[in-house]
Amino acid sequence: MLKLKDSLFPVLVALTLAACATAPAGPPALAAADYAAILADPARTEADKKDDEARKPAEVLAFVGVRPGNTILEMEVGRGWYTEILSAAVGPTGRIITQNPAEFAYSGPALATRRAAGRLPNVIETTTHFDKLEAADGSVDKVIWILGPHELYYVPKDSTGLGDPTKAYAEIMRVLKPGGEFIAMDHAANAGAPTTTGATIHRIDPGVVLASAKAAGLAFVEKSDVLANPTDDRTKMVFDATIRRHTDQFLFRFRKL
Repeated sequence: MLKLKDSLFPVLVALTLAACATAPAGPPALAAADYAAILADPARTEADKKDDEARKPAEVLAFVGVRPGNTILEMEVGRGWYTEILSAAVGPTGRIITQNPAEFAYSGPALATRRAAGRLPNVIETTTHFDKLEAADGSVDKVIWILGPHELYYVPKDSTGLGDPTKAYAEIMRVLKPGGEFIAMDHAANAGAPTTTGATIHRIDPGVVLASAKAAGLAFVEKSDVLANPTDDRTKMVFDATIRRHTDQFLFRFRKL
């Protein structure tokens, strides 16, 4: 009998660890309907609200599975459009760590404007390249990268680049808690397109993101087609007036097991 128990013990431990790595903790995730009040907040600018229809933040963040109290590292926050919504979603017990490369100089003033209006009280700003995130090992519930993985292959003027791609995905893996999730969204390039499309038309082959995350040890969980557009000409620059705000965008969820 002891031998049977001994032989089962490693299996039980493995099952327990797997359950802990995937089981939700704390309050439930916000659903799309829960974002109505956040999006209708009069403190949001009309310029921000104007993009809601095209960007579908309620549906996107319902897929992300944001929970009140979460610690979220938001990569490449830009002007903070999503940051403000995420700040409200995680609430006063949560925390948003924003990340932007110094080369994206417009980001700091944009976030400062939001702060000056009394918003972003639970936001910590960091300025780093994508391959050196300022968060402790295993400290983050979710890493979110909206419309950004292609930037790994973009080299701004007077720069040597924004980070090594392999190291960037390793950093995402490092900062996530066990069971934590990486959410990646970007403008889709054609399958098999070279990574140079990240620099030229600001798109990336979804397969590149899938392979890179997998190589870092992240497990693919699921995808969403909420912003898919099969009529998009994936060879067009994303800022082309005929397709801007309506590109074919992929949305992936990965998990650190």
